[in-house]
Amino acid sequence: MSYLTKDQLLSMGFKSIGINVFISDKAAIYNASEIEIGNNSRIDDFCIVSGKVKIGDFVHITPTCLVAGGKLGVVLSDYATLAYGVKVFSQSDDYSGNSMVNSLIPTKYKKETFAKVVIGRHVIIGAGSIVMPGVDLAEGCSVGAMTLINQSTEVWGVYVGIPAKRIKERKKDLLELEKQFYLDINK
Repeated sequence: MSYLTKDQLLSMGFKSIGINVFISDKAAIYNASEIEIGNNSRIDDFCIVSGKVKIGDFVHITPTCLVAGGKLGVVLSDYATLAYGVKVFSQSDDYSGNSMVNSLIPTKYKKETFAKVVIGRHVIIGAGSIVMPGVDLAEGCSVGAMTLINQSTEVWGVYVGIPAKRIKERKKDLLELEKQFYLDINK
């Protein structure tokens, strides 16, 4: 994987960008002036990131992900991970047939949903999962592969299915590891 240089990243015009940020030269970044990226985060090959997006520290967006921040935005909090092929949407058309759909149709003929998405600290979303507008994935949640997240979650749960259902508690051991990690990196 080849990453953009620091100069290339700075020339893209991000709203803000931290240190030690890696973005693949095969990723597509749109509306960089609305995108904030924290420290030590990475966006891999064939990802698309667009619209209002705030990426925290130590966030990993793995290959083939889509983060569509739109007008209201997507927040990926510290330590969040999107596994291969995750799609995150902050807006969606109405598929009921009550309105027209697609981006080529004027707004007056459409009924769209616009709602901010927040992905909490230490959330991991499994491969091929989809996050719909308005969802708040609470801190520490783990989402299984190919899950449809169309409702907000509660903290430290494991969610799977279509639609997502909480199946058990997620261990919090990683919070102690986070403390040790900070001690190690601040030596």
